[in-house]
Amino acid sequence: MSSNETPRGPIDSSRIPRYAGPATFARLPRLDEVGSTDVAVVGVPFDAGVSYRPGARFGGNAIREASRLLRPYNPAQDASPFALAQVADAGDIAANPFNINEAVETVEAAADDILGTGARMMTLGGDHTIALPLLRSVARKHGPVALLHFDAHLDTWDTYFGAEYTHGTPFRRAVEEGILDTEALSHVGIRGPLYGKQDLTDDEKMGFGIVTSADVYRRGADEVADQLRQRIGDRPLYISIDIDCLDPAHAPGTGTPEAGGMTSRELLEILRGLASCNLVSADVVEVAPAYDHAEITSVAASHTAYELTTIMARQIAASRNGK
Repeated sequence: MSSNETPRGPIDSSRIPRYAGPATFARLPRLDEVGSTDVAVVGVPFDAGVSYRPGARFGGNAIREASRLLRPYNPAQDASPFALAQVADAGDIAANPFNINEAVETVEAAADDILGTGARMMTLGGDHTIALPLLRSVARKHGPVALLHFDAHLDTWDTYFGAEYTHGTPFRRAVEEGILDTEALSHVGIRGPLYGKQDLTDDEKMGFGIVTSADVYRRGADEVADQLRQRIGDRPLYISIDIDCLDPAHAPGTGTPEAGGMTSRELLEILRGLASCNLVSADVVEVAPAYDHAEITSVAASHTAYELTTIMARQIAASRNGK
């Protein structure tokens, strides 16, 4: 979108009820309705990489449905993101559910196409396997990126049943492939039992710092956000959010729930504290609506994607204005 164009925003909910019409993210226009976009919201209905409960293939559309209640002004960031930049729903990337390797290649190629237009991506998963092809594409454009990974789990294991590409392995593969800036890698929300202490040792060798969910509880969102900002600096940043970083009380609809997680309020406040970081793309994954109750998980995920989209829109507008 050029600097003299006015972004097309959501449908006016004072004229058309929120529950009417197709569920695009935040009731925004489809990509084919605007021609080009600054931020593409795209779904990846894929969950063949899960190790426990399936169902995240339905996560993207569940998040879209829950996002009907999002409004155009974000008071927490004092911004109207959909007026600052064109944000559009780019639909879904159709990945092969029976062949993980082919699915990874498909997601990577589709991400290349979207990022090649100059847009940033806000991806709605899908399971966490998709983070690897997304990171490959982002790194192809920006070079090795800083990674901020919100999750109950490390996702730096080597293989499951001999498979290299699963939802528990994307960040080990990303480190091995040299697409991450190993000076700026952080997990947030980690908790629960591990296979052994070696999991932590291996993770540390890869360069990851860990902020557990207990750390967030004890130190507070502001202090955690400040620590993360200092670690990230001005590097291009990718944020990957597994919704199971939240406690099952706040996100029951996920495949591998762990007790003792963050609240949705803590997650949103940490993200708002990262508004000055150079966020080049992001994902929200592992929403499995079959296990959800009253859209608790989908609502949390939709607000999470909204905050991330707001950060990107603010930065795009600032760049256009030379700030």
